[in-house]
Amino acid sequence: MPDIKLRDVQVASIGADTTVLRSRTWDRLKFEVEYSLQKGTTANSYLIQAEKSAVLDPPGESFTEIYLHELQQHVDLKHLDYVILGHINPNRCVTLKALLELAPQITFICSKAGAVALRTAFPKRDLKISVVRGEEVLDLGQGHKLQFIAVPTPRWPDELYTYDPETRILFTDKLFGTHICGDEVFDEGWKRLDEDRRHYYDCLHAAQFRQVEIALDKFAPLSVNFYAPGHGPLVRFSKSRLSHDYRQWSQQQKDKDLTVAMIYASAYGNTATLAQAIAKGITKAGVAVELINCEFTDPTEIQAVVEKCDGFIIGSPTLGGHMPTQVQTALGIVLSTATKSKLAGVFGSYGWSGEAVDEIENKLQDAGYHFGFDTMRVKFKPTDAILQQCKEAGTDFAQALKKAKKIRAPRQPVSDSQIDRTEQAVGRIIGPLCVVSAKRGEISSAMLASWVTQSSFNPPGLTVAVAKDRAIESLMHTGDNFVLNILKEGMNLRRHFLQPFAPGQDRFVGLATQTAQNGCSILNDALTYLECTVHSRMDCGDHWVVYAIVNSGQILQSMGMTAIHQRKSGSQY
Repeated sequence: MPDIKLRDVQVASIGADTTVLRSRTWDRLKFEVEYSLQKGTTANSYLIQAEKSAVLDPPGESFTEIYLHELQQHVDLKHLDYVILGHINPNRCVTLKALLELAPQITFICSKAGAVALRTAFPKRDLKISVVRGEEVLDLGQGHKLQFIAVPTPRWPDELYTYDPETRILFTDKLFGTHICGDEVFDEGWKRLDEDRRHYYDCLHAAQFRQVEIALDKFAPLSVNFYAPGHGPLVRFSKSRLSHDYRQWSQQQKDKDLTVAMIYASAYGNTATLAQAIAKGITKAGVAVELINCEFTDPTEIQAVVEKCDGFIIGSPTLGGHMPTQVQTALGIVLSTATKSKLAGVFGSYGWSGEAVDEIENKLQDAGYHFGFDTMRVKFKPTDAILQQCKEAGTDFAQALKKAKKIRAPRQPVSDSQIDRTEQAVGRIIGPLCVVSAKRGEISSAMLASWVTQSSFNPPGLTVAVAKDRAIESLMHTGDNFVLNILKEGMNLRRHFLQPFAPGQDRFVGLATQTAQNGCSILNDALTYLECTVHSRMDCGDHWVVYAIVNSGQILQSMGMTAIHQRKSGSQY
C-alpha cells in the first residue's frame, strides 16, 4: 500500500469492445461495515463500445471528477447512448448528475424500483428511462445483445445484473466483490483474497442469503467467462470456487437454528447502514438474520417471517417527527403476530429529532416485550465507533437468544462424574492467561484469552484462538496489529476482564495503561507484553485461530509467575 493516500482510474481492455475503468482508492471511502478492514477499494465501471455505446455502473461521488475525465478519453459523451445501473443510491446520483450535464441524451437502463429512485433523485428533469420488466434485450450491435436479470434484495431493491453473450461477461454489481485495492485487474493469486471475500459476503449478503441463492440459480444456465463485480478484482480464475463458496455460505445461514427478523426502512441510507452492522454482529454469533426492507416487502411476507423468527429488531428513520408509514404497518404486524416470548430490539437514525425510535420502543415496552440490547439512536451518519457498537449489540442480542433457548430446553443436573470423559481430558490442556488488546482507527477492544501458544521460532510467532462472537474479532484480520499482555498470578486484571461489557464500552477504564508502538494498549500491571501483527487466520468452527508475528516485546515485572488457566471441561473456558 502506498505511503500516501491517492485516487486514480485504472483502465484495461477485458473483452471485445469492452473496457473496465477501475476508480481506485487506498483510503476508506465512507462509514460502512464492509469497508472496516480499510484495505481500500476499487469502484468498477464498464464501457461497451459497439454500434451503440453503454456505460455500466458509474462510481459514486468520491470519484466523480477523475472518472468522468477518464471516461471522456475513451468515448465521446455527446454520443453515449446508455447508462446501465445495477443499483441506485444518493452517492451514485452525484456522478449521474454530472454525467447528465455532459450527456443529456443518455437513456438509463434500470429496474422498476431503480426508475422510481431515479425520478425521486431528479424530480425536475425529464429523464429518458427504459425499465427492465422481463426478457428485454438491449442490442448494441456487433453481437452485444445484453440480457438483464433483476433480483431485488432488501438492501438493494432495484438490483439488476447484466449479461453480454458476445463476451460471456456477467456484470454482477454487488455480488462477488471485494474491498481491496491493487494493480491486478483479474484475480490472479486469488487464494490471498479468501479472507476479504468472506468478510465482504458476511457484511453485505449473509442477511439476504435467500436472494443470493435466487441470483445464483438464475446465473446457472448462462455460459460465463468471468464475473465483473462492482468492487475489487474481476473474477476469472476462481469463478467456480467463489460461486461454490457463495452457495455454501448461504446454506450455512439457512441451516442455523435461530433466526432474527431485521425489519427496517431507510430514508438516506443511514438506518440501512445501522441494520447492516447489527446484522453482522448477529450472524458472526451463529444466528441467522432475515433482512426485511419494509418499504418494498408485502405485509403478508413480513407476517410470515415474524411468525417463524425467534426474535425481531425494528429500525426506523424519523421523518417529520414520525416513523414512515411502512414502518408503522410493520410495527402493527409485529404487535399482532409476535409472541411476547420473542426478544425485541429497536434502533434508528435521525437528523433533528428521534421520535420514531422512541415511539417504537414505547409501544413494544407497553406490549410486554423484552429487549436484547439498549435502544440505539444515532444522529446523522454513523461513525466507526457507532458501527462497532452496533455489531456488539447484535452479538449481545444473538447470545441472549441462545441463552433463552437453553433455558426453555429441558435440562437435567449433571455432576462432574457424568461429564464426558473426552471433555475432561481436553480440559486438562492449560494455557497462559493473557489480555489481547487491539486497535484500528478510533476503535479499540480487549479480551481475556487463555488459548495462546508459541507457534514458530523464526520468525517468532504465536497463535491465539478468538471466538467468532467476540467483539475484538473484527480487529484481528490479516495485517492488523495487537498487543498480547501476559498476566502474572493474581486476580485483579483477570477479574476486570471477566466482567460483561456493554456494546462500545471502554475496556480499559480504571486501568493503568500505556500505548505500544503499534498503537494498542499495554497493561502496566501485566507480567510482560508482546507487540504482534496478524499474519494469517484459520477458520476453526466457532473460533478463528490467528497466527501472528511477534515484532517486539518487553518484561514489565521481573518477579512473578505467569498466570495459568485450569479447566475441568474442554467444552468451556
